[in-house]
Amino acid sequence: MVLRMVWSWIMAAVSGAMMAACFSPAGWGDLCWVALVPLICAVWFSKPAAKREWLRLAGHGFIFGAVFFGASLFWLTTLTFPGWIALALYLSVYPAVWTVFLGTVAKPCGEDKSGRPVWLGSANNLRTCALAAAAWVALEWLRGVLFPQFPWNSAGIALWKNIPLIQMADITGVGGISFLIVMTNLMVVATLKRLAVEVGRGARRPHYDFALTVALVVLSWSYGFRQVIAPAPAATDFTFAAVQANIPQNVRNDLTYESDVLASYERHTRAAMAMRPDLILWPESATPRPLFNDQTTWDAVRGLAEQFDGDLLLGTVHFSEQGDYNSAALLSSHAKEAQMYHKNHLVPFGEYIPMRKAFPLFAWIVGDMVPGDFDPGPYPVVFEMSAKPVRIAPLICFEDVLGDLARQFALKGAQAFAVVTNDGWFLKSAGPRQHLAHAVFRCAENKIPMIRAANTGITCQVDRFGTVRETLQTEHGDPFIEGVLFGKVSAPKSLKPTFYARNGEVFSIACLVVSSLAAGIFLIRSRKMKNSSCPPPSETEPLPR
Repeated sequence: MVLRMVWSWIMAAVSGAMMAACFSPAGWGDLCWVALVPLICAVWFSKPAAKREWLRLAGHGFIFGAVFFGASLFWLTTLTFPGWIALALYLSVYPAVWTVFLGTVAKPCGEDKSGRPVWLGSANNLRTCALAAAAWVALEWLRGVLFPQFPWNSAGIALWKNIPLIQMADITGVGGISFLIVMTNLMVVATLKRLAVEVGRGARRPHYDFALTVALVVLSWSYGFRQVIAPAPAATDFTFAAVQANIPQNVRNDLTYESDVLASYERHTRAAMAMRPDLILWPESATPRPLFNDQTTWDAVRGLAEQFDGDLLLGTVHFSEQGDYNSAALLSSHAKEAQMYHKNHLVPFGEYIPMRKAFPLFAWIVGDMVPGDFDPGPYPVVFEMSAKPVRIAPLICFEDVLGDLARQFALKGAQAFAVVTNDGWFLKSAGPRQHLAHAVFRCAENKIPMIRAANTGITCQVDRFGTVRETLQTEHGDPFIEGVLFGKVSAPKSLKPTFYARNGEVFSIACLVVSSLAAGIFLIRSRKMKNSSCPPPSETEPLPR
């Protein structure tokens, strides 16, 4: 009796654990194709509540989200334990909304016009599963655009190593891949239920719904495979050296060690200069003091750049009358020329405190971790290299997680991404590895390559399809080390912007429109037909065994 009461809640938690296992540190990405099956069964086949059914449905989604986000974002505890709990609970609201949608708007029940159970109709199953998958994608997109704009660990990110399949991101963004994953999970459940109904009725019918779902996945994979094996476009090759100093945060933020920090970068940079690369990269906020606001820092960096025939790209903070910025600078022509980009997307509670003055509680909770607020930069800036005719898109910190921002650089003619970041806050956790998993999609979406220079983990090179080609790591695969990564990048000379670069998240927005309309129609019909709710599973067809 107790098991019958709690089985659906256990299934929701199991589903959350399975989805979390799709991401680092477990990294079982392919598990995503069935990770949502227990949750879907819990929503579709558990006994409805007598009152406030929507609250019971939301509870299942919330349990799923609490387990999923709590486990997959546990790396945040290296920085803030209360913040980890608060963020996980907030993000759990989104799957809670989805399970309400799944258990009401997109719940197959009853019989069709011919008197057969709706599960037997391929068209009905396709419509129901596609609608629920669209709602999932819509909520993922909203999670990335509504405060605090945290699109982390969308379902599609789990397949970041499946290079052929993720190429469809140049049309749909990550949302299209999430759609395929969720659609497949839903169709697995619908097919199992349909088989159970057919066995009970002693009649088998063609499963066009399942076949078409599989065909959609195969076609998407084939689309990407054709791109990967196609002849490469004309490109300009340039060499690079990315410096990873592996400086602990307590040392990096203590000005008493600034001479040691600068000496470390100088040592690695001189070693890199000996290889005569076209571009040397330092990570985010590499200089302890602002590059252009402190004479000692400027003299040290300029002294290196004057001896270098290539370009030096580095992260630094910058204070001016216009604002205080987290910036990237490109020094060219022996430090005689400088280009700057000010970070456009700031991290709340990391680079600024929302409503610092209007709601002081936030500032009190964070304490002295964020003593002042940075200002967002006005617009994307594309750097022009002097060593080679290549246009570089600088992305700072977590900006390589944001597809809509990265595509704006591509529209400005960027031929390669250069990411300067600092994941040292999260120590040797899953955070840096999950960060990389998101970054590779910017390459697949825009079909341009990427170089990443991190203070510690993960400094690497990614090709224009999202394949990680080279990584700075030990022979045992540890990327949290000190050193320099050398490599060569092929930057496409002239590449037409992809559909995604030109149009952005139109697929996800379309999913939002469709699912919103479906929810609106459902609410209108529910008011007109209050007595047309689905009977509990025990009064309909038997559940799949």
